[in-house]
Amino acid sequence: MAALDVAVRFALYADLAAAFGVPFFALCAAGVRTALPLRGIMIATGLVGMGLSAFGLVVIAAAMAGVPIGQVDAESISAILTGMPLGSAWAARIAGLALLVLSGFLIASRPAAALVAASAGGATALASLAWAGHGAMDEGAVGWFHLAADIAHLVTAGAWIGALLSLLLLVARPAAGTDAGHLRATHRALDGFARIGTIVVAVIVASGLANAWLLVGPSGLGALPGTLYGQLLLAKLALFAAMLGCAAMNRYRLAPMLSARIAQSDHRSAIVALRVSLALETGCAGIVLALVAWLGTLQPIISAG
Repeated sequence: MAALDVAVRFALYADLAAAFGVPFFALCAAGVRTALPLRGIMIATGLVGMGLSAFGLVVIAAAMAGVPIGQVDAESISAILTGMPLGSAWAARIAGLALLVLSGFLIASRPAAALVAASAGGATALASLAWAGHGAMDEGAVGWFHLAADIAHLVTAGAWIGALLSLLLLVARPAAGTDAGHLRATHRALDGFARIGTIVVAVIVASGLANAWLLVGPSGLGALPGTLYGQLLLAKLALFAAMLGCAAMNRYRLAPMLSARIAQSDHRSAIVALRVSLALETGCAGIVLALVAWLGTLQPIISAG
């Protein structure tokens, strides 16, 4: 059951990060909207998110009742939906995903409004995951602060992952469809999102430090290498540092190189370098999501000791 819980958490993190992050990227980078399969991504991530959320609710009910998944009854599900904050968060997630799917059907006729609605729906769905994590275990003012930090962490991480997925789609376009106009739009998107990316990274770092203070505390730092929770957390931080390195290389080296090569009509090597860097950064992000899903099922150090 624990492995299934981690798997469902990971799938939800990945799907909802894309559900919010890709429309948000397209909203910020208007010049590349037509080059991205936005309608398909929005509808697919919304429907998959609903399915995963429904299955995840059953997994949670089974864990709470201490029974196999096949023995979960409607009463257990109803108790979560009507009697727990987790149930309210789940309902908000489904509403957000429904808005996302509806926006996917409207994007051809009203792209700007659809992307605003999709970003709002995706952000709501992604933020709802905070109520299934450690941020929901505290009470009072500390509890609300912890939830706010978790929500900020989730949403900004989703913005980063959505940008990575979008940029990968742009640079992975077949050579036959990659003309100078597409390349210049890709460069503008990469360069333009870098400014928003600075804010995104700052919020991720600040909210991550707040969570670490609440879950580990200064007295728990020495225990990190000797516990599974600490080892996973350290691995997550190492991968985050690697992502920052890739992002810095994209911004300060590969994006300027692409701009120069477009002017020289010799962009192949610059595109290949960008593909490799973005793929590595996205791979690190995927592993980070898996570690976060695993960490969410473990006892934090401060609570253990």
